[in-house]
Amino acid sequence: MPYGLYLSAEGAYTQSQRLDVLSNNIANVATPGFKRDVALFQSRLAQAIQEGQAAQGTRGINDLGGGVKVLATATDFSAGPLSQSKNDTDMAINGEGFFLVRHGNRELLTRAGNFQVTSAGQLVTQDGDPVLSEDHSPIEIDSDAGPWQVNPDGSISQGGENTRLALVKPRSLGDLVKVGENLFSSLAPAQPLADDNRQVLWHSVEQSTVHPASEMMDLIETSRAFEANVNMIHTYDSATETLINGALRQTS
Repeated sequence: MPYGLYLSAEGAYTQSQRLDVLSNNIANVATPGFKRDVALFQSRLAQAIQEGQAAQGTRGINDLGGGVKVLATATDFSAGPLSQSKNDTDMAINGEGFFLVRHGNRELLTRAGNFQVTSAGQLVTQDGDPVLSEDHSPIEIDSDAGPWQVNPDGSISQGGENTRLALVKPRSLGDLVKVGENLFSSLAPAQPLADDNRQVLWHSVEQSTVHPASEMMDLIETSRAFEANVNMIHTYDSATETLINGALRQTS
């Protein structure tokens, strides 16, 4: 198979993977607490070396670059912009840290503070996952106990009692694995935030870190790169067909 065909096929596959990442980012431009993903590229060895038919470093025709490939997908954990609201159940972490919620039988982390209160008085996420307190129990808000408020230290006051939200951080952001749109699991146990780092803004929500304009520009660029690689595949295919037909005519 022509060397250029390998390059074009790998290029098309790599750009299609990046398209998937960018499309998912754009789909979550309005998802509170969403962290955009970035496709990381790495140079690729020639196909003959990949298949063990040639050795690297020989400086032969097979010891050429093999284009690029997607090495991994990384998450950008920078803080998203904050928007003000009038909902008492909206909260945002100012600084580092994550809220802790119970998703099924797992405790997961999130920056999305657009919570709601169920008819039973439980503070939950938009998907119904209970928001946890420091003692890892679901937070309850009693509708009969009068007004309540969220304090700057991340505690909820009602009826003279304070319930502190569980605010945690992983040992390393590299420990976090995405679960769905704005939830993360931690490979190592998350640690509680120190008291002087607990900062929660009431009537605020952290929005997505996706910038629509730049993401759309990247999407257009990637789409054109994908099309260019596909066109090159067609060109190599046509050239190969012409070469074979010419050879057959010479031998006939």
